[in-house]
Amino acid sequence: MVHTILLLLAAPAADPVQWAQLTIEQRVIIRVPMAKSARAPARIAPKDGDRWEEKKGPRCVALRSIRAASIIVANGVDLILADNHRYRARLERGCSSASFYSGFYVEPDEDGSLCSGRDELQARSGLSCAIDSFKRLVEAEPDD
Repeated sequence: MVHTILLLLAAPAADPVQWAQLTIEQRVIIRVPMAKSARAPARIAPKDGDRWEEKKGPRCVALRSIRAASIIVANGVDLILADNHRYRARLERGCSSASFYSGFYVEPDEDGSLCSGRDELQARSGLSCAIDSFKRLVEAEPDD
């Protein structure tokens, strides 16, 4: 967000009027922590009982609803929402989710949403990966 302010500087009556321009830039970054677990905070291989099935997902997810994240697959980051729904942010080709093991940052857009095809996840290491798509996750039926 950038604000530009024009100022009129007071000068004695005999001096010409001076104008100055001041630009104020504001940058907001939101940190998304990894979900706490008794095991390692980030896992690439799924645990028994933590099997998720991907369904068609939305284009955007409201940032205010994201509470934590976890890593289950090599090319995506699972977002855990306040209502306990889960969405998988599939990352652009060549990006590994292992880079996000300690959480990540996002810069919110004016609409307050995190959107595929527009936004990026920024790892604490400095790596940025674009979000290709979101998938809705539902618990898979157990194999009996």
